[in-house]
Amino acid sequence: MSTKLGKLESLLYIAGDNGLSINNLCELLHVTETELNNLTVKLKRKYENDPDSGLQVIQINDLFKMTTNPDTGEIIEKYFSKDLTKTLSQSALEILSIVAYRQPITRVEIDDIRGVNSSGALQTLVWRGLIKANGKKDAPGHPNLYVTTDYFLQYFNFKSLADLPLIEDFEDENFENERLDFEQNDSDQKGEE
Repeated sequence: MSTKLGKLESLLYIAGDNGLSINNLCELLHVTETELNNLTVKLKRKYENDPDSGLQVIQINDLFKMTTNPDTGEIIEKYFSKDLTKTLSQSALEILSIVAYRQPITRVEIDDIRGVNSSGALQTLVWRGLIKANGKKDAPGHPNLYVTTDYFLQYFNFKSLADLPLIEDFEDENFENERLDFEQNDSDQKGEE
């Protein structure tokens, strides 16, 4: 069975960037504020005294968060500066485009546009901070509505969604004409048979 210190560490880890409030931590751990303060001091010292740890615990107002240690900033920057196209799958890039142009949108609506299940790639985009759930649709099951994040705008160097290229800019008349020519030739060949 895990100690209260281990449980605190786990809760802060799973809460991620949102952190957890003092009230929530006290309720979850069944401790008083004084006991929680002692636990957080102990956890902070644990990380400070371990030269091999890349983590720290911080307090912002009434929130506690687990974050990376500033000493590891250089490697964290390298990680986040990697080119997205090298690490995101084609399906994730498709979903990112759909969300950017059709937001707010549900996963089912994305699936309908793509014709395949998008849940895995959608979660990758959420994990990377490019999209987020922002409310629920007033429909059966109340599915999450997904939108792009400020990090999405920052990464692609947009000031707002108005800076996204117009979809019409991607349409290619030559492609459309080639497709029509192909369909015409295909029907001509079928008629000859």
